[in-house]
Amino acid sequence: MFQRKCLARICAVLAWTGWASAGLWAQHSYSPADIEDGGRLYQANCARCHGPDGDVVSGVNLGRGQFRRVTTDDEIVRTIISGVAGTGMPPSNFSEAEASTIVAYLRSMATGGGGASLPGTESRGREIFEGRGRCLTCHGLNGHGSRFGPDLGDIGSFRRAVELERSLLDPDADVPTDFRFVRAVTLEGTAIRGRLLNQDSFTIQLFDVNERLVSLTKSSLREWEILKTSAMPSYRATLAAQDVADVVSYLRSLKGVPSAR
Repeated sequence: MFQRKCLARICAVLAWTGWASAGLWAQHSYSPADIEDGGRLYQANCARCHGPDGDVVSGVNLGRGQFRRVTTDDEIVRTIISGVAGTGMPPSNFSEAEASTIVAYLRSMATGGGGASLPGTESRGREIFEGRGRCLTCHGLNGHGSRFGPDLGDIGSFRRAVELERSLLDPDADVPTDFRFVRAVTLEGTAIRGRLLNQDSFTIQLFDVNERLVSLTKSSLREWEILKTSAMPSYRATLAAQDVADVVSYLRSLKGVPSAR
């Protein structure tokens, strides 16, 4: 197993040893898949120390490419793998390819901007979230609401404002692998849609829109497919730009502790 618990320490020590301008990094080419994989590692292991926008550690802003000393991509990769002698950061078992995806994500943060398009108001965002946005019909909030989609109770701890805005406007751009959906049609013509829980050679297990566990035998289906699109609708045509900014502001406030009304 990879020593993922050490990654938060790695990120902290990288900040301590210091980086300089992102424009001085070695010019490696990274694919969108590299950035996505690195983002998952960062969000799962680094965001709670550095923040989703990389601006929590004093003097370092990963989301804006502001670092303390010039460090190339290759040097960062070696630091992630080998650790730093005399510090609290031990070596890790990450492969060079995995460490490179973390660098890819950090570079993407530095060149892609950290914030949403407009500043928002948290209280207005909450009203939209719970009201006309109808978000709780699919999402949970610290155990309340629906279980059909991801629980958003701590979404502000690991998702950047720009990522939350993109999720609202273009949900198909980033579909979580653990929230893939299936469309199936039985031999009798009944259409079934739900979140994929598991599958094997003979069966498919789904969590349907009514929050019921459904087990289907593949031999009973006329057709079935794992959808590449998100079950979440785009709010591009239904919410104004300021409304989106307000919802993003509210989502950024969700850090695992319910907000006081």
